[in-house]
Amino acid sequence: MTSMMISVRGLGMRLASGGRPLTILDDVTLDVERGDSVAVVGPSGSGKSTLLGLIAGLDAPTSGTIVVDGVDITRLGEAALARFRRETIGYVFQSYHLIPTLTAAENVAVPLELAGERRPAVRARALLEQVGLVDRAHHYPVQLSGGEQQRVALARAVALDPPLLLADEPTGNLDSATGAAIIDLLFALNQDRRSTLVLVTHDAALAERADRVVSLRDGRVVGDRRREPALAP
Repeated sequence: MTSMMISVRGLGMRLASGGRPLTILDDVTLDVERGDSVAVVGPSGSGKSTLLGLIAGLDAPTSGTIVVDGVDITRLGEAALARFRRETIGYVFQSYHLIPTLTAAENVAVPLELAGERRPAVRARALLEQVGLVDRAHHYPVQLSGGEQQRVALARAVALDPPLLLADEPTGNLDSATGAAIIDLLFALNQDRRSTLVLVTHDAALAERADRVVSLRDGRVVGDRRREPALAP
């Protein structure tokens, strides 16, 4: 097993805009080691969310390769890519993406049912307990606060113990106290399960909690630094 969870080479993403090409990512090369936590930062429009979506296989790049957990996802067909995503990647969206007609427990159970888990409801309840929401299991998303919805989304993202956890502005719609609680959960999962964590954020204080901070500007990597280990007292 390679120590590298993500290996991106020469990644480019261009879209047509008003009849002319718009470059969103330009020749991005990046490695992320297994078990690391990495914050991707940069101004709006720098390509952060696009990069995360490409690593998740939610979109296809214009050029370059993306290897995740030893698999070149840019070469996978649609069915194989969907299966790989389900087994390998947990994705936390800024806007939660919960299914409004399902309860919190049912939302968490969806990936478990798709994976053929024998007792999805029991596992979903245990996951909601981990994020402090077992008493809200039978509530629908509209009955939950933003922070509660994000915790449900987080429980769903980690339901299958994915080795890679991706989070796109996971605190963007939350107040600071609720956002801090969500971040504590994300980093606890990174530590406890040794899942690799890559998150996009505008929050400088949040970024400093990661092992490493990667800065994008105009679709290019312009900074990449590892946090200094804390000195022993």
